[in-house]
Amino acid sequence: VQLVESGGGLVHPGGSLNLSCAASGFYFNNYDMSWYRQAPGKERELVARIYNFGGRIVFADSAKGRFTISRDNHKNMVYLQMSTLKPEDTAVYYCNANFGQYDYWGQGTQVTVSS
Repeated sequence: VQLVESGGGLVHPGGSLNLSCAASGFYFNNYDMSWYRQAPGKERELVARIYNFGGRIVFADSAKGRFTISRDNHKNMVYLQMSTLKPEDTAVYYCNANFGQYDYWGQGTQVTVSS
């Protein structure tokens, strides 16, 4: 099983970044896919989730109106488009796949929002 995040980096406040997560080693379509983040000294928190089979989406309040999550079940990919970024969005962003007792994590990608 592998989840590989990409697309992180340094961006100015107000800028945008697009994160990608490539999944392999499991039946992607069955899994709920999420993005979490963890800032220094803080607990890991859910940013956005897109459910399997129907693609219901939920966002953290901090992400609503600024972030978009999507998935491509043919390519086994999940994406997080982030806009109007703020310094408080600075964190390591993790991709998560969950199907009941099966729960997988990527290694994370750093997002830094700074002027």
